[in-house]
Amino acid sequence: MKRHSSVSEDIEFIFTPLVVLELAKDTNDKAIEWFTQRIKEKKHLGGAHLHIRPLDDQAGNSQVYLLGASWRRLLVGAEALGLVKEYQDGTMRVFTYQNKEDYKYFSGDSYDFLTMAERQYIIKRELENLRAIDETMVPGHPQAKLYPGKSIIRRLQTSGLLLQLYPLHDKTELEKLSSIWYKRFHVALQPLNDIDKYFGQNIALYFAFLEYFTIALFPMALIGVPYYIFAWEDYDKYIIFATFNLLWSTIVLEVWKRWCAKLSYNWGTLLMKRKFEEPRPGFHGQLGLNPATGRKEPTYPNYKRLMRVYLISVPFVCLSIYISLFVMMIYFLMEDLAIAYNIEVQSHFSSILIFCPSIFYAVVIEVMNRIYKYAAEWLTSWENHRLESSYQNHLVLKVLVFNFINCFASLFYIAFVLQDMKLLRQNLAALLITSQILNQFMESVLPYWLQKHRIRRIKKKLQITSIEKLPLADQIQMQGEMGQYLGTFDDYLELFQQFGFVSLFSCVYPLAAILAVLNNITEVYSDALKMCSVFQRPFSEPVADIGVWLIAFETMGIISVMTNCALIGMSPQIQDLFHTNGMQLVLLIVAIEHVLLALKFILALAISDIPSDIRTKVARMEFESLEALKRKQIKEADESMEMEEQLEKTWEGKKKI
Repeated sequence: MKRHSSVSEDIEFIFTPLVVLELAKDTNDKAIEWFTQRIKEKKHLGGAHLHIRPLDDQAGNSQVYLLGASWRRLLVGAEALGLVKEYQDGTMRVFTYQNKEDYKYFSGDSYDFLTMAERQYIIKRELENLRAIDETMVPGHPQAKLYPGKSIIRRLQTSGLLLQLYPLHDKTELEKLSSIWYKRFHVALQPLNDIDKYFGQNIALYFAFLEYFTIALFPMALIGVPYYIFAWEDYDKYIIFATFNLLWSTIVLEVWKRWCAKLSYNWGTLLMKRKFEEPRPGFHGQLGLNPATGRKEPTYPNYKRLMRVYLISVPFVCLSIYISLFVMMIYFLMEDLAIAYNIEVQSHFSSILIFCPSIFYAVVIEVMNRIYKYAAEWLTSWENHRLESSYQNHLVLKVLVFNFINCFASLFYIAFVLQDMKLLRQNLAALLITSQILNQFMESVLPYWLQKHRIRRIKKKLQITSIEKLPLADQIQMQGEMGQYLGTFDDYLELFQQFGFVSLFSCVYPLAAILAVLNNITEVYSDALKMCSVFQRPFSEPVADIGVWLIAFETMGIISVMTNCALIGMSPQIQDLFHTNGMQLVLLIVAIEHVLLALKFILALAISDIPSDIRTKVARMEFESLEALKRKQIKEADESMEMEEQLEKTWEGKKKI
């Protein structure tokens, strides 16, 4: 990336544009001057102490600015955010500016010590910490109200004055990452450390989970292929596969926790302290005082939020589930009509037509899932949650409950009410294959086509034949027109559904695991492509795990234990053993299911979520941090005592005089 020489208030440095900020065209000049001044001002004056400069050669339809920071400012910001870096002895420790020379890979003003993702994250957090001091409004925009302690960035966003804020791509580093990640097909693990350095921990952890889950599916796939070949029509033998499902779904998530802890430690997020959450941008209410911070901020009565949740949101979710079940019954009616027509006609066309209801129902399920997600997002926003974590938890719960019923209700009905294993296999195959095709099209093919169309339009507008060596202004214009990456929500949701298809009923369709593996291999390349070429670069977010999604996967694992136990109990081999006493069979299956669930929880407790070597390193770091704090306190106490003794001597000397 091109660097521009400049002089900061501290020392001479080379300005490196890291973040792009775009204001609306009609933003008042007074507002721009005030905002840029607040960005430049030093921290003790209430500013962000960053460098900002307008982008040259603008098209004139917006106001674009580049943000950067001096090396010293970035290091001070890293300490303020509690970033964890590798020490000289190989341990991970919270970074301190005073001891910067003791950290591995630190050398003078080398930017390699902080990754570009970390530098951009520091700038983002400093901008978010910009708060109104005594302003009552944004200058020149009386509708944009301010009050002491209000986040300026959030107010500009909600007022429509701040259009975009995104980190800038580094073409050189992006090309290096792309070449080893997705531009050539090769059998190898993903460059997770390089992904972490460029995109940050939240993106790297998603791709780590995608890779781990794909590898974890291989045993299921290897068993499923011969099972498919030699026992395809023999439904009596699915008891073996169901038993393996029990073990697989129990162990796979416990092993992931340990692998996740190791990655998080190496990336420095396992030790990071949880940051204090600010109110989310969409939160509104009457102005009040936060008793924890002493700042003025919007307040909203909790009882009103609960009323919205229980009187509106819960009935809406129930109504949506009812509609989903109603559509499911229509599907079964269509299935009966197709089967009856095939029996009556017995033609080639009727034998093909018999698969149409399952395919059509699979498409309807995907459409309903997407429509419901938009409705759930609006409803969760309307509930007016104060914190982003609370908003995400309520949204995930709404979406998962509906998606589980919508995707799997028909499978449960076929398996345990109709007890038609042939129809269950057909329905599962249709749902799995159709959902994979639609997801690949919506998440990768369509965005990629739109990006290609956007590039052709830019080439025509700029009258160029290649975008490889565009000037910085044109690069920023092209990136500004890219779509915004909305996070990993849809990606984790897709893996959640896939985990359900594989763990719940794959014993009756052994190819489910191999289809999931093939889909995930293509998913790695398509997701990598859209991260590097289709969407704007997202800001890094330090995370230590996959959050609420782990709970969702664990819940699905518990349900899979119950489902596979029930399928084992329904197998003809077991039925023959208890053909004279059905109640005894039911009690036995329930007892086995309870024992397996107990073993699952015991296993979860027995297998530590954090490997022993990582626990030792963490304990050592905590001990050394406490010792360092003690030494600091002792030093401060000694200095204070020396100062007091010096004052006493001075006072005694004056008294003698």
